[in-house]
Amino acid sequence: MSVISRSALESSSLADLHEIASELGLDGYRRLRKADLMLSIIERQGGDPDAAPDEDVVVAATTNGDTEAVAEPGAEDGADDKPARRSRRGGRGRSRTRDRDPGDTEDEQEAAADATPAVSARSGRPPRSARENDAPRGDREPRERDRGGERDRGGDRDRGGDRERVAAPSAEDKDVTGTVELLPNGSGFLRVAPPEPSDDDVYISAAQVRRCELVSGDEVGGPVRAPRRSERYPSLIRVDTINGRSADEVSEGTKYDDLPCSYATERMALDSEDATLKAIEWLTPLGRGSRVAIVGGARSGKTEALRRLAGALSRQPELECSVVLAGVRPEELQDWKSGALQPVCELTLSAAAEAHGQAIERTIETGRRVAARGGHAVVLIDTLEYVPAPLARRALAAARNIVDGGSLTVVATARAPLGGETTVIALDADLAGSGRIPALDLAASGTVRPELLVGEKGAKAIAEARATAISG
Repeated sequence: MSVISRSALESSSLADLHEIASELGLDGYRRLRKADLMLSIIERQGGDPDAAPDEDVVVAATTNGDTEAVAEPGAEDGADDKPARRSRRGGRGRSRTRDRDPGDTEDEQEAAADATPAVSARSGRPPRSARENDAPRGDREPRERDRGGERDRGGDRDRGGDRERVAAPSAEDKDVTGTVELLPNGSGFLRVAPPEPSDDDVYISAAQVRRCELVSGDEVGGPVRAPRRSERYPSLIRVDTINGRSADEVSEGTKYDDLPCSYATERMALDSEDATLKAIEWLTPLGRGSRVAIVGGARSGKTEALRRLAGALSRQPELECSVVLAGVRPEELQDWKSGALQPVCELTLSAAAEAHGQAIERTIETGRRVAARGGHAVVLIDTLEYVPAPLARRALAAARNIVDGGSLTVVATARAPLGGETTVIALDADLAGSGRIPALDLAASGTVRPELLVGEKGAKAIAEARATAISG
């Protein structure tokens, strides 16, 4: 776990402090001013509120639950090699947990099977000072009473106020290297014999995934402890290496939003005889890093066009494609499941807007990590209609073509353009209803700087076709 100094807390945003306070189980932290909140965090961690700003406070959080052991400053120097034992209680006498327990992984696998994301109230990224993963410093033995916790679909568990005890690190911990496979709820496994799962696979908490910015396919190494009572899988204590490089070196790279980007210059060839895809490819071209909105009224064929586009893009091995369904008709789920690209999240229009937004943000964040590492990710979203406008714009704005690097392309359906798109594919409900395919409304469609994708002659041909459509 990270060593959080007072100066690091002072430099953190209020949202980051709220996240830390929530992990520590502070009551009423949202009503506190920043200065008071910092003092409360330091006190809960076992530190001295009047200590010098550079005095370190050590917080150890488990990967299995979220009970945290607090070590006093100087413990790592040998002053005290046993962290203080604490229990955290929620507002109604129940301990608060945030990360998953390997004993909960059966629930997580069920969640992965039906692709239902775990609901989390957190958003944004943790402070850089907390980039080390939140694995335990030592052993703990949970005592679960009959009133013990309930598990949600993502694997979170309340322990009914039970006290959990944290001991010193086990001498049996060993180093393991494997391939990361993420689950829809944000946690994952380290597959030691990929691609097949095994009993030796190692659980990775959602907090470790976020803080170390892991993506599926990463080669990760680090110490692992054996499963404890009621746990099924061993747990990763910390991430030491990512793809052969130090985890600290990888996590300290330039932030994604600060990476230089340019207009898309490499067109995505769809290579399909489908009339709709051919019209999209040549009249509204899209490239790596494009922000694409497929817009139109009800029954204009937006979802069908996105499905066909997903099938064409999934055939390109250099692209890492993901589909998130956030507000589709229940009948459309089976159509997606029978396609070549399986959705990572499936939510119908009956789900809450908050759940829609969390599913979209989680998938976009994974795509950002892929692009930051130099890969080429494509996220297809059906739909942005049922999420708040600021979140929808934020999801679309994440797409970019990184200079001398990777790219993230976002293709989403919506009722109308959101603004900021580089490609708009407008569909006409009247044309679709009368069976006139492709139902492309060329006058309302277009691509910014098409000459970068199809050349000057191609851009001129597109302009002439649009002029004809407008005049006709």
